[in-house]
Amino acid sequence: MNRPDINVTPLIDVLLVLLIIFMVVSPLKPSQIESKLPQEPDVRKSVPNAWTLVVTIGQDEAVSLNNDRKYKSLQSLTGLTEDLKKVFEKRKKDAFADSRGQIEPEFAVWRTVFIKAPKSMSYGNVMTVIDAVKLAGAELVIPQIDGLEN
Repeated sequence: MNRPDINVTPLIDVLLVLLIIFMVVSPLKPSQIESKLPQEPDVRKSVPNAWTLVVTIGQDEAVSLNNDRKYKSLQSLTGLTEDLKKVFEKRKKDAFADSRGQIEPEFAVWRTVFIKAPKSMSYGNVMTVIDAVKLAGAELVIPQIDGLEN
């Protein structure tokens, strides 16, 4: 009895034709994507939000809150912690309580603090400020690098 064999010659011909088609079509697909880059904002026109809390560490290790209140050094940050506690308590009472006096969880922005420090500032000094801000009750602490050219 003869075993039936599959003739693969037509299959190879079909595969070669497909290979040629793909080789011809592949250079036609786009090789780059056109994108629009955002323009740099004019920082002179932007006004910071009144709810934004920014703790800035200067090159001389002086600390300030929203460029208004100055604290002498990184070793004495109890004033910063107390001031932030007062701000958080005032915001809790004034703005975000509903009719039952409960704080809505999606309004956690009232306890968000940005920390700006020069790039050359040591990690330990920045962590000292972050610890003081967390001790005050900040929920979200966002570090920023100031003065990238340093």
